Amino acid sequence: MNKTKGIILIIMSALGFALMSVFVRYSGAIPSIQKSFFRNLIAFIVSLFFVARTPGKVNLTRRSWPSLILRSVAGTAGIIANFYAVDHLLIADASMLNKLSPFFVLIFSFLLLKEKLTSFQVIVVCGAFLGSLLVIKPSFQGIDSGMIAGLLGGLCAGFAYTMVRKLGLLEVKATFIVMFFSGFSCLVTLPFVIFNYTPMSYIQIGSLLLAGLAATLGQFCITLAYKYAPAREISVYDYSSIIFSALFGYLVFNQVSDLLSWIGYLVIILMAVMMVLYNKGYLGKYNGIK
Repeated sequence: MNKTKGIILIIMSALGFALMSVFVRYSGAIPSIQKSFFRNLIAFIVSLFFVARTPGKVNLTRRSWPSLILRSVAGTAGIIANFYAVDHLLIADASMLNKLSPFFVLIFSFLLLKEKLTSFQVIVVCGAFLGSLLVIKPSFQGIDSGMIAGLLGGLCAGFAYTMVRKLGLLEVKATFIVMFFSGFSCLVTLPFVIFNYTPMSYIQIGSLLLAGLAATLGQFCITLAYKYAPAREISVYDYSSIIFSALFGYLVFNQVSDLLSWIGYLVIILMAVMMVLYNKGYLGKYNGIK
């Protein structure tokens, strides 16, 4: 049941973050740091409300603080980089670069948390990663700042989610993790917003508020997801954001991915289905894969 909950939550998270990208792009020409501040401000207010209304201890210990701070630093850097990529690439491509994070989660979970990986899980995740290259390739015309930012965002997100998994194992409440991260990000980006504030219209403010709400949904869901199940079992489902991003990009901005990108989407979906079958024992049971 925990694994099923983790899968559902991570797909809901992908939907939330895809909507966030749409609203961020729709908000127009505003510095990425300013967008990040408003996104995290909403998340902080919502999470603070839930923390205040949730009874019980937060379960913070001396062992929790390093992971909590590292999660916040990496998450803040990842958000700023991702927002920059969303403004400079197709939404689907920017999302794909950011959603390389599950690939990095597996690496960091193996290196830092000592979570074991089976050969089949490695093959499936590598297949999903190769599928993502088909999505990215059509837009690659030399290395530019948007692509570098997207890759950096995926790397930082992967590290941040690994720390979320570790905090979950230490039984730190998910609501507090989101609240601390959001508050930390607001404090870090506030000086830049004060001294380099860009005036916004009501539509831009509304778009960023909606981006914050969508991001809060995604943040809560993914934080809970990695508490319910190990990264090696559910991280591949984070790739569902590609489908959401491609759909929203077409409906809102008339962005159309080409044939290679669609092949990449299908490859990633196939990898997700194979992971489901493997986790249920159907594949390994009959072919001896371990």
